[in-house]
Amino acid sequence: MSAPADCKLIDRWRIVEADLWDCGYLNLSGPAMVTIGADNTGEIAFGALQAGLDLSYSLSTVCFTWTGFDEMDEATGDGSAELLEDGSIEITFAYHNGDEAVLKARRDTSSTAC
Repeated sequence: MSAPADCKLIDRWRIVEADLWDCGYLNLSGPAMVTIGADNTGEIAFGALQAGLDLSYSLSTVCFTWTGFDEMDEATGDGSAELLEDGSIEITFAYHNGDEAVLKARRDTSSTAC
């Protein structure tokens, strides 16, 4: 199943803040980013984490499971992203049996740093 044509979250987003980590950690391995694709897949990278997303969509929310590597260890989890009134997204991000975090992201302009 592909994304609905009117899903407002399909884009590349720059992660600009988190409740558990500071900007130094978020951008440890490069710009902290999340990509929400229209083909039920996406990517997220922040700190030492790089993971692929398996997405399901609504108009202003996506839910996902993720699989990837954090500090070279396999890691999995789930989460969701919701479009906020200011045009940013709030991401609820959870490691399987581990930390849960709330991240905030803005559409990527390739020049915005946190």
